Amino acid sequence: MNFTYPKAAKLKSKIKIGLLFSNGQSVSKYPLRMVYYPGAVGEDARTQIGVSVSKKNFKKAVDRNYFKRVLRETYRLNKHLLLDNLDQPYSFMLFYQTKDRLTFEEINTKTIQLFEKFLLQTKKTE
Repeated sequence: MNFTYPKAAKLKSKIKIGLLFSNGQSVSKYPLRMVYYPGAVGEDARTQIGVSVSKKNFKKAVDRNYFKRVLRETYRLNKHLLLDNLDQPYSFMLFYQTKDRLTFEEINTKTIQLFEKFLLQTKKTE
């Protein structure tokens, strides 16, 4: 298994992010929400992901940055769940949507559950 998070896997393009929000679909597992869109990925990566934490919930940048780091780390450790089961490229955006300060273990568990829910949802639509 490859647990890296290369630059090609980071979602940074404003055009792709706009496409994600205008045409993407969503799946939630409290306190996480993932917006996804099939296709629209660069040549180097099968998936691209961005993370976001609301300024409304965490006023201090230190707190927002901490939860963004945790979200990226949980993705990095569990991306094999997605990559092993996807047949086409996807763009993702992960959101942390609560004021609660969950531990890394709780967020990691919720991320796994979110990925499993996403895979079930994509299997139903095929």
